[in-house]
This record gives sequence, C-alpha cells and structure tokens, in this order.
Amino acid sequence: MTDEMHSAADMSWFAWGDPAKARTLDPGLRDLVSQVLRAPLRDLPPVPEERVELPPSLLDDRLREAFAEVVGADHVDTGAAARLRRSGGKSTPDLLLRRAGTADPAPDAVLYPADHDQVQRVLEVCAAERVAVVPFGGGTSVVGGVTPLNGGLRAVVALDLRRLDRLVSVDTTSMTAVLGAGVRTPHAEAMLAEHGCTLGHLPQSYEYASIGGYAATRSSGQASSGYGRFEDMVVSLRAATPRGTLETGGPPASAAGPDLGRLLLGSEGTLGVITEVGVRIRRRPERVLDEAWSFPDFAAGVDALRDLAQSGIRPTMARVLDETETFVGAAMGGEEAAPGCQAVLGFEGTESEVGVRAAAAGEVMTRMGGTSLGSGPVEHWRRNRFSAPYLRDSLLSAGALAETLETAASWTDLLPLYAAVSGALTGVLEEDGEGGAVVMCHVSHTYPTGASLYFTVVTAAGAAPLERWGRAKRAASEAIAANGGTITHHHAVGTDHRPWMGAEIGPLGGEVLRAVKAALDPAGILNPGKLVPDA
Repeated sequence: MTDEMHSAADMSWFAWGDPAKARTLDPGLRDLVSQVLRAPLRDLPPVPEERVELPPSLLDDRLREAFAEVVGADHVDTGAAARLRRSGGKSTPDLLLRRAGTADPAPDAVLYPADHDQVQRVLEVCAAERVAVVPFGGGTSVVGGVTPLNGGLRAVVALDLRRLDRLVSVDTTSMTAVLGAGVRTPHAEAMLAEHGCTLGHLPQSYEYASIGGYAATRSSGQASSGYGRFEDMVVSLRAATPRGTLETGGPPASAAGPDLGRLLLGSEGTLGVITEVGVRIRRRPERVLDEAWSFPDFAAGVDALRDLAQSGIRPTMARVLDETETFVGAAMGGEEAAPGCQAVLGFEGTESEVGVRAAAAGEVMTRMGGTSLGSGPVEHWRRNRFSAPYLRDSLLSAGALAETLETAASWTDLLPLYAAVSGALTGVLEEDGEGGAVVMCHVSHTYPTGASLYFTVVTAAGAAPLERWGRAKRAASEAIAANGGTITHHHAVGTDHRPWMGAEIGPLGGEVLRAVKAALDPAGILNPGKLVPDA
C-alpha cells in the first residue's frame, strides 16, 4: 500500500495537526514575545521534507513477505513518507529534531493490520524474527511513547492501528460500547451520537488521539470531573500479546482476583497491543452550562476547587488558572483580565440537574471568596481549546519554545509543589543568559484527595534549544519527585519520564512490572525502552 492512501489522516510531519490549520505568528505578537522573554528570536523553519535524513530500512525481502502474508502486501509500507511520520510523537523535542532534518530512529516499516487476529499474527512473526513492535494510534505522545526504538533487536516496525476503526457493539440498556483501538475521538463521538450517546472524553489531543491510546496511557480529559478519567470509563479490554490474546472485564464488578485489566491500562504498548476497548457511555446532555469565577489569588482558587471536590458536588469540568495564565488567556481572547486568578466550572446533563448542580456549586464558590463572571470568559476557551498546539508550533517557527508538563499531588502538597516546579523551571531558564521564561499553570483535574498541575512554559529557543529545554525538563522532574508529585498525571511515561519511574513505584514494584512483561513478552519485542524501569 502506498503512503498516499493513508496521508489524508496523518498529521504534519514537523508540527501538530492539520497542515492547513498552521498559523504564522503575527509580527506584532512576535515582537511582544521577544520583549517579554528578553531575548531576540531567530526563525526555526523546517527543512524541506526531501532533506530529512532517514536511516535505511532494515526490512529485508523475507521479512517483508512474512508481514505481507499477514496484513497483505498493500499494507506493508517502507516508504520515506510513512516512516518519517511515525518516527516519533509531538513533543517540542520531537519537532525540533524533525525540523532540523533528523528522523533517527525511524521504523523500518509501517504495518496496517485490519483486525485483532492480524495484530496477533504480526506479534507472532515479530517474536520469532526478533523484530520490535511500536503500537501507533494517533501519534500524539509528548513523552517519547511512540519513538521507534529497536531495543537491540533485528529491526523495528510501527504497528499503525487506524484500520481498527469500527464501533464493534453498543448496548444502550447497559450503556456500554466496544470500540476498535484505532478509532479517533471525533469518529467515536459521531458513531455514538447515532445512538444518542457520548463518551465524554475531551483531552487536548481530542482531534487525533485514538481510543486504544487513551487506554494505553491512562488519559484524562477536560471533563474528567464529571465523566472521569478514561480508565474510569473502561469496562473491558482485548489485547494481543506475543503469548496469545488477553481479554479482561465484562461484568460491572468482580471479585475474581486482581483486575488484570489494570495491568493493560497505562501499559503503553509494553505488555500487549490493545485492539478493542469496552467503555461506559452516557446519554448526550440536554444542556451545557459554563460559569467563570474570579478569586483573589491562585491559592484561594485552589482552596475553592478542593472544597468543591470534597463536597460531593461534581461539576463536569473544574479548572483554576494561576495569575499568569489568567492574564495570558484573557489577552489571547481580546479581553481585559480580572485581577487575581480565574476558575471555570462546566455542567452537563438534563435541564433540571444542571440547574441544581450549578446552584449548589455556586454557593460553595461564593462561600470560598469567589465572584461570578458569568459564561462570557469561557466562550473563547471553548472555541479554541484544541488549538493550543498550533500556537505552540507558530511560536516554535518564530524561535520560541513552548512546552507543557504535568503532575498531580495531594491537596496538602499541591501548592508547595507548584512553587517548587515553577521555581525550578524559572531558575534553569534564567541562569543561562539566553532570556527569561513565562511559566503558567492551571488545575484541570480534581479529586477528593488532591489535584493535577498543568504547566505551560514559553522561553526563547537559544543557541541550542534541545539542550536548553532538556535542562529545564530535568529540573522540573527532579522538583516533582522531591516534592510529593507523580512524574506523570496523564501524559504517560514513555522514554522521557522513565528515569523517574523506578523511584515512583519502588524496587519491588519495578520487579513486578518486569516479571509481568517477561510473562507476556518474553522476547522483549513490545515497545522497548518505554515505561518499564531497568533492574
């Protein structure tokens, strides 16, 4: 199969999303960014695609024929375009490398299986032939989760799951559905809408990420306060492993030993290739209501969301922005920022329940010192909430790095962690003399015991942007590990966070994870170099 047959669904090779939606930074805004960062900006345009250096494919004729027997000759692609577009994810370091003309490592081939059975047979061939397999859904990883490392094996293939894109079944009595792992979220929502239902999972990667990818990374969406994290939605999983098929879940609850499905959730393709996901679905809401609130400072806004999370009143969406992100968000929306920080609540459901929940939440927010701003400030964010990565790319082309990182902690540790990570980022980026940094943060996922922190950092690229951001990310990660945070709340582990994985789960936890991998993947072919800490 030629790459052109797949290109319509692919993202840009050097940026996020649809190439037709790419934007150039307005000259006036570029000058303002340069002034704020106290550094000149130099353009970082991508090299022409034909100049990108790809390592030669190691897929010999015999291997190609073996894979062709499984998926069909038209679904084995060793072309440069296909390999380039699966040479990594969409983090700023990923894009910096490709823009500079480097796509190494790259998969030796891209395979497009049609169903679970073909995935299973591909794994059997790869185990016998010592070929590494990197499952590839939407390609939206920002932590090195789809980097095609071969783990010292003979070759590495990207297993693109886009053909596993159907609604397998829907049960509107039990309110469950089974979706193919390759279904992208807009397609999933469209198919469920035909049955009057929704999944309600809305991460920033919504337009491109896949159902299987959500399960493999324990994704969390913007409406997690009401719909839950993706793992909360999963009721069953089907996965192919080199040892055979593993199927988990089904009944609404079971005490039949440990939940094996929890091993696959968050496994990042290292224990098996998820091919089908059974999910809990909801009726499409009759009404959606948003309301913004102003608080004197970030600490006051955090306290209000904590009180709300512990009160049993659960809005569908709950966010609070620190003072810097409040100011920047208002400026981007062409509005005047209210003093202090802004919180946003969203409610979905029937007409009656939305009104009751919003009123109860409003009482909590008012009691905690909040001032209602109405729904107006939320409208710009609703319209543009999936477009931030395009702005990141515009800044990158103009010579400014914009990247995100996230964590979570208990309510007790949350604000000290916020201060520690902000200080670590600012300290590293200010000390090298290449300009300042703007560090923004918001809370967008809350729980009775704690919440997430989502940081956005903008700084000048400097003379060596990869190294500059690498120092900042390491400093932030060390601050997270030292101050009670998790190394990842929803971006997953991949390669980037793997150095801190052993400390988070402990020596025995690492041993257990390695033992499970040895049982399911004895040849070590599944997504090597990710997630599982070294012994």
